[in-house]
Amino acid sequence: MVPTTSPVRQVDAAQQASVAHIANQFAIEGDFVQGEEIESGHINSTFRVTFETANGSRQRYILQRINEKVFKDPVAVMRNVECVTRHINWKVLRVKKDLGGQTLNLYPGRGGRSWVFGPNGGVWRCYNSIEGCVTYDIIENTRQAYQAARAFGSFQDLVSDLPASEIEETIPDFHHTRKRFERLMRMADADPHGRAGAVGPELDFVRRREQDVDVVLDLLATHLIPTRITHNDTKINNVMIDGDSDEAVCVIDLDTVMPGASLYDFGDLIRTATSPAAEDEEDLSKVVMQMPMFEALVDGYLDAAGDFLNDAEAEHLAFSGKLITMETGIRFLTDFLEGDSYFKIHREGHNLDRCRTQFKLVAEIERQQAAMEKFVKKVRKGKR
Repeated sequence: MVPTTSPVRQVDAAQQASVAHIANQFAIEGDFVQGEEIESGHINSTFRVTFETANGSRQRYILQRINEKVFKDPVAVMRNVECVTRHINWKVLRVKKDLGGQTLNLYPGRGGRSWVFGPNGGVWRCYNSIEGCVTYDIIENTRQAYQAARAFGSFQDLVSDLPASEIEETIPDFHHTRKRFERLMRMADADPHGRAGAVGPELDFVRRREQDVDVVLDLLATHLIPTRITHNDTKINNVMIDGDSDEAVCVIDLDTVMPGASLYDFGDLIRTATSPAAEDEEDLSKVVMQMPMFEALVDGYLDAAGDFLNDAEAEHLAFSGKLITMETGIRFLTDFLEGDSYFKIHREGHNLDRCRTQFKLVAEIERQQAAMEKFVKKVRKGKR
């Protein structure tokens, strides 16, 4: 396993002064020493800052500016993050009596809030730097899959008793699959860029599965499954892994935390962890649903989340992978028809390639869905 190494950029004197000014607005002990930009993120601006105390010891912190172009209401994002981190830390303290630096902590800013406004605008926050941990970009084996699923299951378990009404929906209808379907059909009819003729098979693929788009929405509407607080970005590189024990420590990147269904998070784990192919793989023969990876996800997730999931949630775990993978494919196909206005592309037809990869994985999941459901039942029964 090769840990992800975040590229770090040294900043010039003017930016160093700006970072120091912002960092000094947070309740950090000691004096500012230096700041360096972490360039691995694609959305927020992130800096690692170092402070030195009177006794000469040094401590690092993570300073971030929220991207207000992506998050239209960054203060609402911060209210969500503040609520979730406070609740998780309360739960951990009740069990361990000591946070031990292994949970995300927001440092108070001047004025008592957990964020400050920068001199040039923007909302900034400060986290503790979780030392001794690494991240991975790609799941390479079943142990990693187990740890990732266990981490996200633990996250959901920790917030399972936090009322979803306390969290704001910062990206409206993010997983509303019916609205995603209808938007695609509107774009296919309008065909603003003359591309619909090239995607007939893909549109037919979605139309044949229209009944699937309402399944989780109907479960939520009839209260057969509860509305929970979900992470909505369940990639392995959002899990901090202890560098010595190789065990998951905590989940990071909480900006997309919103009310939703637990199935959304597990479905995206299936989508991102079970196929060895890249998301934009052009050779569709490489797109497969690896059953051992799925089994590791189920084991890890139910080890952490099995106590609070109800029967309807457990029964739809396998289906959730199909649904979220199809939803993602719908989003790529819609963007292709709209002229590639949302997702960044690097070649002609890039979004169409991404769509086809997702739809091939949907077909792979369908082919093995009965076996997947059987495995979930066996594991669920064994953990009760």
